[in-house]
Amino acid sequence: MIRNSTRAAENLTVRIARQQRHVNKVSPLKKPCHCSFSAAATTSTMTTNMMDRISSFSLVSTTASSSQTAMSTNRWNNNHRSFSTDSPSSSSTNNDERKYTFFRNVEITSDNIAIIRLDGPKPVNTISFAMKDEAEKLWNEEIHSNASIGAVVFLSSKGDNGFIAGADIQDIKNMENKADLVDICADGLRFFRHMKSKNVPMVCGIHGAALGGGLEWALWCDYLVASDSPKTKLGLPEVKLGLLPGFGGTQNLHPRVGMQAALDMMLTGKDIRADKARKMGLVEEVVAPASIESRCMEVAKGLADGTLKKKDKKKSWFNWIVEDTSFGRNKMWQEVAKKVHKSTHGNYPSPLAIIECVKYGLEHPGEDDKYKFEREQFAKLAQTDESAALIGIFDGMTALKKHDFGKVPHQINQVAVIGAGLMGAGIAQVTAEKGYTVLLKDRDDEAVGKGEKYITDNWEKKVKRKRMSRYQLNKNDSNLIPLSDATSSWKKHMAKTDLIIEAVFESLELKRQIIANTEAITAPHCVFATNTSAIPIADIAKGSQRPENIIGMHYFSPVPSMPLLEIIPHEGTSDVAKAVASDVGTKQGKTCIMVKDVPGFYVNRCL
Repeated sequence: MIRNSTRAAENLTVRIARQQRHVNKVSPLKKPCHCSFSAAATTSTMTTNMMDRISSFSLVSTTASSSQTAMSTNRWNNNHRSFSTDSPSSSSTNNDERKYTFFRNVEITSDNIAIIRLDGPKPVNTISFAMKDEAEKLWNEEIHSNASIGAVVFLSSKGDNGFIAGADIQDIKNMENKADLVDICADGLRFFRHMKSKNVPMVCGIHGAALGGGLEWALWCDYLVASDSPKTKLGLPEVKLGLLPGFGGTQNLHPRVGMQAALDMMLTGKDIRADKARKMGLVEEVVAPASIESRCMEVAKGLADGTLKKKDKKKSWFNWIVEDTSFGRNKMWQEVAKKVHKSTHGNYPSPLAIIECVKYGLEHPGEDDKYKFEREQFAKLAQTDESAALIGIFDGMTALKKHDFGKVPHQINQVAVIGAGLMGAGIAQVTAEKGYTVLLKDRDDEAVGKGEKYITDNWEKKVKRKRMSRYQLNKNDSNLIPLSDATSSWKKHMAKTDLIIEAVFESLELKRQIIANTEAITAPHCVFATNTSAIPIADIAKGSQRPENIIGMHYFSPVPSMPLLEIIPHEGTSDVAKAVASDVGTKQGKTCIMVKDVPGFYVNRCL
């Protein structure tokens, strides 16, 4: 009920926003609306009233047992932009002086449920050596020694930035003797097993990313509740760094999801979305983001007092034959080995080490043996050239998200895409998905309509595959404004644009004409980016009134799928224009590389 009511409020908000936005949309089927009342005031009033009703309604439990749960009050956390619920009966509140660097102060409710909120100094939570030491100190001093605690709930205070993004890879890089990782992993395992020895239910609430060590942390808990946000993803991507899960992941994952699914996750490093995670048994429940904490509290209380019993996922007869019989298991290992060899050609040792860890754990079920073997394999992999090279690539990809061109002096709110073909529509799609207002313009309504259809069809596919909610589709669509030469107000819309991305066919004369037309109506700070794949940027900038604002942004087709973006300044391009192109490209989810204005740029020059 809580989830449905929250969704109703979100969808109502988006529908109202779309109606207001569509006042400004103009196409054959979307005419201007001249209203005598204030749309903004009406939207604000209706949304506020509805949210007030939902807030009061969503605190009412739908089950008899939950009426005994300590009441909590919803509040909006401006720092993290997500709903959180704090129990007014907690023994510690966020107003107390903070005792820890990586955690908020522990809260203990009147039901004797301890709430541990992860909140490190970085934008995302990571497991570092220092964080592990502080976690052990917190647990020993405030949880393990307190006999009155009946359950523990782990949450993150990072909002959309997730639960734990993984281990701090810099700690591993900075170690001179990688063999010392055996003892470090052993310390981590001792901490997790020490947590389990408390013998109280442990519940983990996951909103956002729980990757690598973050998911391994969650796997030591008894009950996992994930949010249905598109930002929520779970996975063990260590193989992409030439490593393997070192905190028990190779042993703790397959009892939850089955051998085949566990091997697939660990050998590919793929992310698992919340809905699929529930179906495969990785998490027990999926709820709306606003309900994460309240549901975790209900679950913890139910597990502690025995009113809630965890139900294990039943294994199908086919999976039983494959995973639990000697014939089926031998066949499975043969197929896994074939697939690994086909994808790695024997050049990457980590997939084979992962397989050996899982096999060893099955043959040596004693906890000491299987976890010892896992951490020894982890330390060996950390010493390989392959791991060092893959970590170097990871660092390089991370570094590309930053630039040294300075801060853009104005906010980028509106982006115009000129040309609604396959390339232009793809650029518009990835831009609208990131919250920008996007003007999609072409010569006539028919061309714009084809571009719109391409975008909405892609979004519908995502909804069908549960990669996007209907609410998010509506929100994205409200960011998209179609325009054509026949739209009387297109110049008025374009005048407010901060960045124009041109994606028309390869004609130097046409591109120069578009620059002249847009420079006459846009603000002096507006940056003009061309998606050319062959024409020199310097040639396109000739004759421009503001050549310092001209830059190349070369996308690859299909834009929603291809991660690379070439950013090509000419000699006269300003640092501000470079910064705008880099910031927008990075926010679009692209890997941006700055290349010289030479024939073929970079990629085509390599081909």
